[in-house]
Amino acid sequence: MNLAPGGWRYAIPPALAALPALIFSFGLSAALIALAVGVVAFFRDPERTPPPAGVVSPADGKVSVIREEGDRVRVGVFMNVWDVHVNRSPVRGTVTGVEHSPGAHRPAFSKESDRNEKVHIRFDDAEVTLIAGAFARRIHPYVEAGDELTRGDRIGHIAFGSRADVLLPPDIDRADLTVESGEKVTAGESVIAYTDDETPLAGSIEEFGEESGSA
Repeated sequence: MNLAPGGWRYAIPPALAALPALIFSFGLSAALIALAVGVVAFFRDPERTPPPAGVVSPADGKVSVIREEGDRVRVGVFMNVWDVHVNRSPVRGTVTGVEHSPGAHRPAFSKESDRNEKVHIRFDDAEVTLIAGAFARRIHPYVEAGDELTRGDRIGHIAFGSRADVLLPPDIDRADLTVESGEKVTAGESVIAYTDDETPLAGSIEEFGEESGSA
């Protein structure tokens, strides 16, 4: 099983502690083993197959935010504890910047979470924001400015966290969305919006076919 970077670091301590804990309590030992297994499951990093076109979800979970910000639309996905927490690029393009913004650690499903700690991953005309939650204290971006990404590439994870937003390109409006609030989505696979303009951000069916044939 593939794990997000650092996953084993969290899982090994309770696993190692389970054996000596048998001296004191079988229940304690079993609880430590269960904790180790739970951590491994939390940091799992399965492979994904992106669709040939469209803007894809950056996270596994439920759509928790759909709102207009000026001439742009923001879509946010809330990750529950049982969701995969490795985040993926919703678009194809070049990373133009990665910025960390310190902040609070409010529950990611609350309105106050907009003030939480964030990492912004920017493209030419799209942006992904990884948002920490009440228990998530570390955001781990995998990319940096200048990286060329394909739709569905891994871009980071939040340790025990929480929400990922996409600020969509300006040519996508609310009518172009394919998801609704509360809908379950899968990172790198679920299309959240389409655009008629086949730009590098949206990709193209022809390019997808060429890439698949050369793999």
